[in-house]
Amino acid sequence: MLVHYKCPNCGADMEFDSASGHLACDSCGHEEHIDTYDDVNISQSFEEDEAKEYHCENCGAIVLTDADTTATSCSFCGAGVVLADRLSGELAPAKVIPFTISKEEAMEAFKKWCKNGRLTPKGFMTADRVKNITGMYVPFWMYDLDNDVDVKATGTKVRTYRRGDYRYTETKYYRVHRDIDISYLKVPVDASEKMNDELMDKIEPYDYNKLEDFKTPYLAGYLAEKYNYTDDELFDRVKAKIQGFMDTYIASTIRGYSSVSYQQKNIRTKKANSYYVLLPVWMVYYDFDQQEHTFAMNGQTGKIVGKPPLSYSKAALWFSSIAGGSFVLFKAIAMMLGGDLL
Repeated sequence: MLVHYKCPNCGADMEFDSASGHLACDSCGHEEHIDTYDDVNISQSFEEDEAKEYHCENCGAIVLTDADTTATSCSFCGAGVVLADRLSGELAPAKVIPFTISKEEAMEAFKKWCKNGRLTPKGFMTADRVKNITGMYVPFWMYDLDNDVDVKATGTKVRTYRRGDYRYTETKYYRVHRDIDISYLKVPVDASEKMNDELMDKIEPYDYNKLEDFKTPYLAGYLAEKYNYTDDELFDRVKAKIQGFMDTYIASTIRGYSSVSYQQKNIRTKKANSYYVLLPVWMVYYDFDQQEHTFAMNGQTGKIVGKPPLSYSKAALWFSSIAGGSFVLFKAIAMMLGGDLL
């Protein structure tokens, strides 16, 4: 079932406006607050097909989507539509962070970011080669995790001292035991098989205090996808994601030693809670040198991640200038000390 959000003033399609946080009509300028807009109750379940056809209620055209799409736009009339039957039951997100950056703001931020690339090819910085920019709600699982940590280690303290003509080194060994409870709240892991995991990890963080209860009008005018992996299937990945943070915290509790050798580090991670959320991402597709480069922008904070092309000539020049500058610095120091460099 396709869901359109019609303007009660003029009957045109309404879309979510990132500036006001309301549904807005481009035709007459009317706005509707999402909390007071009539909600759509869908009882029909979604069948896991390769693709599915929907009829656009706006122009009558057939909208063909893949099995993962939950919000899109009609290819004929451009109306933003939400596939509400794919957002019901177990497929319904619990929370959403709405877009706060508009498409125009995203485009300007990306162009500014490109110009800061000192080692990118000249054409990349100056040419307008954006192929497409798409606002997308990416599915994430968010976890609250409780960790029971049991650590056994050996710490050493080394003291060096002189007595007469002799120099002594004294090493003392200490048994170290830590029993720690560590909790992490709102740890996100993207649940879409289409999205690059590394890209989605780097686009964080979001301001999770801005999570809103999910309502379908937030998706109007944007693309959105449903999750491909359940929270149980991604549990190992979220455990791996917090491993580095736990190691750092454990190390911070064992201080004052010259060295620490771990004999045992048992970590038992339990899922206290998990919930399905949609987070805003601007996907930027950029053509350069007959290749397409993909960048992602946090739709709430504006943070941009991606790998721009590298100009090897600029990189070589930069490296040689750094090396030359270091040589000049060392030469000046040597001259002040009364010597010289060969």
